Amino acid sequence: MKRKLCHGEETSVDRQNVNENNEYKSVLIELLYQLADDDFILAYRGSEWLGLVPHIEADIAYASINQDTMGHAVMYYELLESLDEGLADELAHSRKSAERKNAILLEMANGTGTYLEKPKYDWAFTVVRHYFYDTYKKLKLEALKQSSYEPLSHAAMKMKMEQYYHIMHWKVWFNQLCLSKGEGRTRMHAAIQRVWDEMEGLLTYGPKSKLMSEFGLIEEESLFKQRWEVEMRKVFEEVSLPYPGEPQMKKGNGRDGYHTEDLNQALSTLSEVYELDPQASW
Repeated sequence: MKRKLCHGEETSVDRQNVNENNEYKSVLIELLYQLADDDFILAYRGSEWLGLVPHIEADIAYASINQDTMGHAVMYYELLESLDEGLADELAHSRKSAERKNAILLEMANGTGTYLEKPKYDWAFTVVRHYFYDTYKKLKLEALKQSSYEPLSHAAMKMKMEQYYHIMHWKVWFNQLCLSKGEGRTRMHAAIQRVWDEMEGLLTYGPKSKLMSEFGLIEEESLFKQRWEVEMRKVFEEVSLPYPGEPQMKKGNGRDGYHTEDLNQALSTLSEVYELDPQASW
């Protein structure tokens, strides 16, 4: 399928000809940073649960999901490296929080304490955040499969194969806890509201949204949100919960480089080993 490279011209784009249009390349880079940073920080938040998940089977499954998600981040960072943005490891570990493009929802801490000191994490919040994110990501990958940038389209096809299993894992947890009684259901309701308060920050394409669709990198933001709402209404109907209405963005827009102290703390931990030995593999 051919897509617009510039106004009035339609073509597909590969690594050889991407440099022929500076504006196209700039918009592509913006999109790739959003995709990479989203997966990177959420995979890290997931890794903080290692050994703390409610039971061992879920712990093993969650570890595998986090590994896949970090692998997806690597693929995006490597695409950025191929576009002369720097080494993938440096892009993942060395950029400051103001340079990050991830949604604030994904950087939010799992709970109080740290992994090594008095971790008191919220499993309900984790279940809701991951289930909603992976549902969103499935739709995003479907859109990216049609991208005018061929390497991104090919990467999305590979990732999409793993996404089905991620969603199924979180769907089981989400449905069981939402349909439970007592504290479990109460905590899930609170977690849904907390996630919904920042969901818009994930859905937005950021300041270059219009150009992303004009260049055929991804479908229009408004159309994507419509597809996402249809999917999410099914999620709520399945557990007999009312749809929460318009998603919010209360803490700011991470796509614009605005972030919270949670991200600063996470990046400090994430970069410890890399700063000691930048040549180490991650």
